[in-house]
Amino acid sequence: MAVKTFPMNDAYVGAPEKKYTLFMLMLGFIALMVGTLFGPLQSFNYGGLDLYPFLKPVFQSYYQGLTLHGVLNAIIFTQLFGQAIMVYLPARELGLKPNMTLAWVSFWMALIGLLIAALPLLGNAASVLYTFYPPLQAHWAFYVGAAIFVLSSYVSIYLALDMWARWKKANPGKITPLATYMSVTYWLMWLLASLGLVVEALFLIAWSLGLVAGVDPLLMRTLFWYTGHPIVYFWLLPAYALAYTTLPRLAGGKLVSDPLSRLVFLLFLLFSVPVGFHHQFADPGIAPYWKMIHTILTMMVAVPSLITAFTIAASLEVAGRANGGKGILGWITALPWNNPTVLAFLLGFLAFIPGGAGGMVNASFNLNQNVHNTVWIPGHFHLQVGTLVTMAAMGTAFWLIPHLTGKPLVARGLALASQWLWFLGMFIMTFALHWMGFLYAVPRRSHISGSPVAMEAFRDSAAWMVLNIVSGVILLIAAILFFYVIYATALQSRREPSQVMAEVPFSEVISKPEGSSLALLTERVWFWFGIAVVLVVLAYGPVLFQMFTNMNPVPGQRLW
Repeated sequence: MAVKTFPMNDAYVGAPEKKYTLFMLMLGFIALMVGTLFGPLQSFNYGGLDLYPFLKPVFQSYYQGLTLHGVLNAIIFTQLFGQAIMVYLPARELGLKPNMTLAWVSFWMALIGLLIAALPLLGNAASVLYTFYPPLQAHWAFYVGAAIFVLSSYVSIYLALDMWARWKKANPGKITPLATYMSVTYWLMWLLASLGLVVEALFLIAWSLGLVAGVDPLLMRTLFWYTGHPIVYFWLLPAYALAYTTLPRLAGGKLVSDPLSRLVFLLFLLFSVPVGFHHQFADPGIAPYWKMIHTILTMMVAVPSLITAFTIAASLEVAGRANGGKGILGWITALPWNNPTVLAFLLGFLAFIPGGAGGMVNASFNLNQNVHNTVWIPGHFHLQVGTLVTMAAMGTAFWLIPHLTGKPLVARGLALASQWLWFLGMFIMTFALHWMGFLYAVPRRSHISGSPVAMEAFRDSAAWMVLNIVSGVILLIAAILFFYVIYATALQSRREPSQVMAEVPFSEVISKPEGSSLALLTERVWFWFGIAVVLVVLAYGPVLFQMFTNMNPVPGQRLW
């Protein structure tokens, strides 16, 4: 049977969501590239090497660089990657086109919001760090741009739910396909989780425009962390979805259990949001018993990650043994470590193991006091989003960009090298930061390299500081290699028709959802969403009511 191949433009006509996904993905990687350039500067700072004075007058301070690094990498890049992946996967799985008019609306909202917010960031008028805690006050354009950018994700919510509703109407009584189920629960979780940030943005916009004289710092911190912890799962779940739906096949095997995979995303829907107080253990104004309730709920979120560890490891063992692996551990070496996508996920999950253990420390009511506001926290943070989430995105790009563009991957060897170096650099940096925070209480978000007093106070941690400098150099090299590979791939003129026609490498499943009582139970999505809403109201309602009725507004300040 002859197979007709199409020029690239024709392929986009047949699958217009490919072009949208490519634009979202590449915009996200541009944000990651710019934000990553400030990463080594942060590492050098904790190595006692201050390079920020050499960046003037373009960049004014360590805190401007830290804000750019955090906002671009942890907010912009991660959201755009989620919008790309969690709309594209269900579209391809269901064989349905998303509403392309609204899809492009979401892209232009994201781009315009990013540009509006970028102007005060680059002009040092919004150096308020990733959390933008009041009384630190940014220029109004930062809050407006950020609001438009976040609201673009609400269009993506509609796109995914609309495709699901159309499929359900055409297939009554059938169980939702796995990738689509993951997308639906992911977006419903974000719909609930993002409300804190949306409400906070309304206050901050009015405050920055002078419409109100002040805002309550404790209320703003609470609204931020209402979203600020679940946003971690907003970043993480696209990586999980790809690990479940594509990694087993790319590794040469099958996913061991479809029902368990659904349960993971259902548990994240239920328990991701009512956990924010574990970021506010040191905050007054919140009763200890509420903090303890959130601690218990935070521990519940560990359950789906433990299930993921079992399910993905078992699926990889199936792949390794299918590839000829023998003995108890022989399947590990039989995995395709020479596949840059598989390599990225394998190394990312290795880093996620100590990251998850550190997260249990952070969420513990008493243990947290030993590491609170030390560099242990960014060490933990970079094991999660800086390693697993980022490496999952990098690894996915190695097959997704050729799939979207019809252009073969350039410099496969450099792609492999970029992942080994990124993993090595992140491991060294996070290892050093954890120990600097735990042993010497080195504070996070501090320009210690610019302060002789601070350098003298923390001189005993000099050995760990050296590791920060080493890691910064390694990570810079890794970033250069990665961005060369993806941009050289996307911008080359060579095309391969087989890439244009290739389908998403969805994995086959050993334990299928048909006939599974667990799969049927998880299928009641709206019922579970209602339970999630009730949990949030119970865990947050009384505290927020008290805060809203007893506000203590303060005026804004600009320190840098």
